[in-house]
Amino acid sequence: MNEKDSRWNLIDKRILIPAVIIIILISIPFALYESESLDLLNNIFDAIVTNFGWGYIWYANILLIIGLYLSFSKYGKVVLGDPAEKPDFTLFQYSCLLIAMGLGSTIMRTGMIQWTEIANNPPAGVEAGGPEAMLWGNSYSMFIWSFQTFSIFVMAAPAIAYIIHVKKKPKMRISEATRVLFGDKFTDGLGGILLDILFLVSILSGAAVTLGLGTPIITSNLASLFDTDVTFTMTLIVTIVWVILFSISAYVGIDKGIKRLSVLNMYMAGAFALFVVIIGPGIFIMDFFTDTVGHLLSNYLTFSFFTESTVIEQTAFIKNHLVFWFAYNATWAMLHSVFAARISRGRTVKEMILTYLVAPTALSWLATGILGGIGVHRQLNGQLDALSLSAENDPVSIIPDILETLPLSGIVMIIFIIIALIFLTTTLDSTTFTIAAYTSKNDMSEQDPSKFVRILVSIIITVLALTLMQIGGLEPLEVISGMMGIPIIAIQFILIIAAMKMMDKDKAWKYNIRKDD
Repeated sequence: MNEKDSRWNLIDKRILIPAVIIIILISIPFALYESESLDLLNNIFDAIVTNFGWGYIWYANILLIIGLYLSFSKYGKVVLGDPAEKPDFTLFQYSCLLIAMGLGSTIMRTGMIQWTEIANNPPAGVEAGGPEAMLWGNSYSMFIWSFQTFSIFVMAAPAIAYIIHVKKKPKMRISEATRVLFGDKFTDGLGGILLDILFLVSILSGAAVTLGLGTPIITSNLASLFDTDVTFTMTLIVTIVWVILFSISAYVGIDKGIKRLSVLNMYMAGAFALFVVIIGPGIFIMDFFTDTVGHLLSNYLTFSFFTESTVIEQTAFIKNHLVFWFAYNATWAMLHSVFAARISRGRTVKEMILTYLVAPTALSWLATGILGGIGVHRQLNGQLDALSLSAENDPVSIIPDILETLPLSGIVMIIFIIIALIFLTTTLDSTTFTIAAYTSKNDMSEQDPSKFVRILVSIIITVLALTLMQIGGLEPLEVISGMMGIPIIAIQFILIIAAMKMMDKDKAWKYNIRKDD
């Protein structure tokens, strides 16, 4: 057997090849009939959201309650690994990795412009475009990156972390985590394969969409910086640079690549925030940030259970967006959980869950308070009509308009582009690494996936994204990705039950704990 054959044998082709084929088979017909298929998919998804929106809201809140229960119950002190060993990463490094995976570049967009969409279409009784509407908008922007979202992302992680770090099972897969419930025949048979294929279809399609739709955050600012239009050539160049970055980072691994990039980006984001406060309307930003946090805390339960069921004449943006947000986050839930499981060796269940709930939430609130505060200040003093621009254009396109109102706007834009690019990179290198680990035949309890598999996954994601960008299939695939969250929800609850059953069976809360516990 030559080296090439041995490399290919490192990949579990039973799950990777079917997943890629399914994405292609789904995407090409929808791309050929894009407008018709998009209308059909949107109608289906809208029907689900309209009729079962209450279910998505309860789903997110129940996961948060379960997360808090696991953290502060006997299960919370269970160590995900050998209790005598130190965690793989310091708490700061661990937090940076979870933030980079959990937030990505999306926080750069939602933090800057999400408030405009709510301010233009606020809850009933609030004047559209008024100061109160802007406060509702910015506090909602904080809420969507808060505890419910991150409970969706983390709650499948304890089961997966337990099988690889405590049980020392070689495969870091959903199917393996369900063995305790469904038995060997299901796990090793067709049922397990179908579960793993479902995971890969969801994550590969989501990664392709992220690569395809994430570039406008960068290209819109580049075009403004160089006073030109966004062209396909510019988009292609940005995509290639991005692919090179996240491929290199995934290639060198978590410790040398993903961790260092994540930590670097936290320092850069912190320096950028301080820089904006100093050169911008710093006093207003801090005042508005304080008001926003207060408004959010006062209305946290209102946001958490927002349906506006008694309002007939007016439908607030929040109502539809909140349900869509939870549904779309469900699509990404398993990816976040698998990655969190991989980096949590030596952490307790409590440390894993609470760190994922608190660290990304804290950063997102700061980012939203500062980035959102710039646009609100410009709107209030008449320097920029961000609300009208947002209503008439793609909201992403007004980000450079807001940044141009700052002193040293050229420098600000360059830093913003670099941070956004790194955020995008840390999201996709984590995704690439996770997919490689998931499809690898190597023992994931002892080693990382081979570099060959990591690069192969990078190539697959890139080819899928560029192909779909060229044929126009990204938007239907985005809707399909959102719809795929429905079966993932069921899998999440199955894995929560599996985690508790495994820990109870082993009495891990008695034997697999630190001595001081």
